This record gives sequence, C-alpha cells and structure tokens, in this order.
Amino acid sequence: MNRKDEQKNKEESSMKQKGLALLLTFCMLAAGAAGCGQTAADSSGAASNAPVQAQEESKQGGGEVEHARADIDAEGLVAEDTDLTGEFTYWSAFTGDSATWDQSRVDLFNELYADKGIHCNVQFVPDGAGINNGKLLSAIAGGTAPDLIICDNATSSYQYAANGSFMAMDEYLKEVGISVDSFFEGCKDIIYYKDSAYLIPQDANVILLYYNPDIAEECGLDPDNPPKTLEELNQWSEAMTVQNDDGSYARFGLVPWLDSGDDAFVVPYIFGNTPYDQTTGKLNLTDDHMVTYMEWISEYAKKYDPERIATFTSGLGGMFSPDHPYMTGKVGMTITGNWFSNALKIYAPDVPYRVCAVPVPEGGRAESTTFGVNVFAIPQGAKNPELAALFIKFCLQGQVNDDNFSQWRSIPTSDAEFDNTTLIKEGDEMYLYERKIANSSENGIPALCSVSAELSEAFRTLRQSVIYGKVPDIRQALQELQDKYQAEIDKAE
Repeated sequence: MNRKDEQKNKEESSMKQKGLALLLTFCMLAAGAAGCGQTAADSSGAASNAPVQAQEESKQGGGEVEHARADIDAEGLVAEDTDLTGEFTYWSAFTGDSATWDQSRVDLFNELYADKGIHCNVQFVPDGAGINNGKLLSAIAGGTAPDLIICDNATSSYQYAANGSFMAMDEYLKEVGISVDSFFEGCKDIIYYKDSAYLIPQDANVILLYYNPDIAEECGLDPDNPPKTLEELNQWSEAMTVQNDDGSYARFGLVPWLDSGDDAFVVPYIFGNTPYDQTTGKLNLTDDHMVTYMEWISEYAKKYDPERIATFTSGLGGMFSPDHPYMTGKVGMTITGNWFSNALKIYAPDVPYRVCAVPVPEGGRAESTTFGVNVFAIPQGAKNPELAALFIKFCLQGQVNDDNFSQWRSIPTSDAEFDNTTLIKEGDEMYLYERKIANSSENGIPALCSVSAELSEAFRTLRQSVIYGKVPDIRQALQELQDKYQAEIDKAE
C-alpha cells in the first residue's frame, strides 16, 4: 500500500468512526422513542419482510398463518470447491416460522460444508438484526460485530451503508464467484453505495394490482382486459364504487393509499418519478410525474370525500386478516405485493383474484415494479467476511429458497434462478407474469439515500395534508420538502 492510499484509508476510517458515533446516537434516541409507543415509518422496502409481517398480523387477528416450511430439498446441492475454513457468526432478523426456515438453510449449509471445517453460528436478533434498536451498532462499536446479517428493512440498511456501518463486499463477492452483473437491474439500486457493493438482496417482491374478476363482471368491466392506464384505472374504480343512500360507501373500487399504496414512493416511482438520483446525489420530488401522482391523490379525495373515505377505512382489517377489505368485498382492487396471494389462500380461499401491472399515467413505468428486498450485509469489524460471502452465495440459489418462493411467490434476484423454482417448472401463471415484470429495465428501489426513513415519513405526512385539501400549491410544497432533505443529504455527504 503506498502512502497516498494509506492516508486515504486513515481519512475514510476517521469519517466512518464519526458516522458510526452519530448513527449510534440516532439509534439510541430512536429506541427510546419506540419505548414511548412511537412506531417506525413505513418505507418502500418494508414489503420485503412479508413472512415476518404475516406472523405478527396473524397473532393480532387470531389466525394461523401457514409460513414457509423448514424442509429444503438438498438434492443436487454441493459444497463449493474452496480453501476457506473456520466458523462465522450470522445474525438473522427473522422470527417465528420464518426463523425456523432460516435455521433449516443454516443447518443444510453446515451439513454441506462440514468436511471443509466451515460452520455458521446463527443468532436470531429481532428488530432488523439489531438495526432498528441500535444493538448492531453497539456490537460494532464494542468489537463484537457478527460476520454477516440479514435485515428485513432495506431502507434502514441502506442508511447504515451510507453512514459507514458496513464493509464493502466487492473483493469478497469476487473471491466466491458472485457476479452482481447477473442481478436484476432493479436490485442494483440497493446493492451499491458510491460504486461499491454493500448490500446483497436475498430475494425480491413484485408490486401488482389485484382485482376481483367477479366484481369486474358485475360492473360491466372485462376482467380479461384489466386497466393499463391511469385513466382506465379511474374508470374501473368509479364503476366498482357503491355509495349508500346516506352518502357513506359500501364498496370502493380502489383506495389509492391502501396497502402498498400507503408506502411513500412505491406508486410515485411506478408513475415515473425517481425520488433520488444516486449518481448525482440529488432529490427529485418536483417533476411532472410526482405532481401527477399528488394531483391524482388530491382529485380522488375530493371526488369521494376524505372524511367518508377515512370512515370507510378506519375499521378495515390488515393484510393478513380475514377482515381485509379485498377479502370481504369492500374493495374491488388493491395495490400490493406477491405475498398477498398467500394471504388470500389462507384467509379467503374462495375469493377470486387476478393480477396485472400497476396502471400508469402517460410517461409512467408501464409493466414495472419497485422491488422489496431482504438484504445481506457484512458489518464493520467482521472477522470472517470471506465465509460470510460464501454463505450469501449459497443462499442465493433458487433451490435453497424454493420452498419460500412457493409459499409467498417472492422471486429470486436473477432471472436464471427462476428456472430452479418449482412454480416455474409447474407453469404457474402468476409466477410467470412476475418473472416478466421482474425483467423490466425500469424496475428499482426508490429514494435510497442517507435520510431515507425520515424522508419517507415526511412525504407521507405531506400526502395526508394533500388528501385533506390543506396544500394549496402541491409543487411548492414538494419543493419545500425537497429543499429541507437535500440540505440534510448534503450535510451527511
């Protein structure tokens, strides 16, 4: 190493230590707030932990969710030819039966690599593998960091990468033969921070429009020709909506901010907006695509009355509840992810559904999606990053994830691994359609920056004001939001 490189590394190390100290302080404050009953903001990455959400919501609703089973087909799986040896520590964010599934793949990995003296020691650490409560940062600061984590909160994980909490993986990925080039383009948003790989997605979720074909037919719509444009979506929604004599609503065609529509940037991204440009480091909340989205929200609320909509939605059940409005026929359509097919199978097996891409306005990202992902990361201070990378490669195989994919219809992170899944081999129509959507070059994971979580919450607050008609100038309000958080991003840089 020459002196220039050595000095650069010292400066980077100093910056990372400062970032870690600031982020640790933030997480300690956040943990204190959570103890006072506050909840974390929703984010576009939150959909990725569908199995965990399913478990928690099933407890609240009293139902028993059929989770991913703990039986992975090991036939044909072989250990890599490697000179690596030793033990490593892995923190998993999964809980309940999802943890059982993760334990099963760790057991299989240990069995395959026993002759090479390689062993994974897994610990199940709730709250996003210690990301959401500061436990991971405390371990990093104390020199006891695990060698690898998997987190179900992609947005917060990216903030950790931006603040120097994770190691760049490039050399370790190369050593074990993981080619990031094989990943879907839309997954690469989460992988890279400043041209280095810090996060590797294990799997992905696809956002779709679910619609009830029986309700469509009842309303004179053609279920074989679902809406493709925003204008057609509005027409379908109006046709499906039923208003009672007293002005209340018996059924809505669509509530735009229900389910994944409630996430900050999922629908705006599909409508064509790119909230944050990772290349330039600049926010973009004021373009015509974003204004179109906000105006759509505003016009919808005015048409159906925000107070009446709020009354309608106040008693609705959650995603994994038999009282979800799609399951009870109170909405004819909803925007949500592939995991909802399993919720329907469990709680409403007799309710018909079909899926299509989320309809878009002119200039939108047609036949596309945002990706929700679970992500692997190697914390700063990890002692066995090479072994961590080897385990990541093992986990990326379609065969290893197949049982999970079959359960939730989540997808692999590369097209080639689709061919190793049971659903593709069986010709499952929905999964084939997901594969088509997953291959769109327009896909992505929006608004990944050093203030992702705070920005998402602020955006949702602004949207709520738009719904209730409290924002006279939408573009100006978006500009003010952009200016505020651009300053925070610039400060962090």
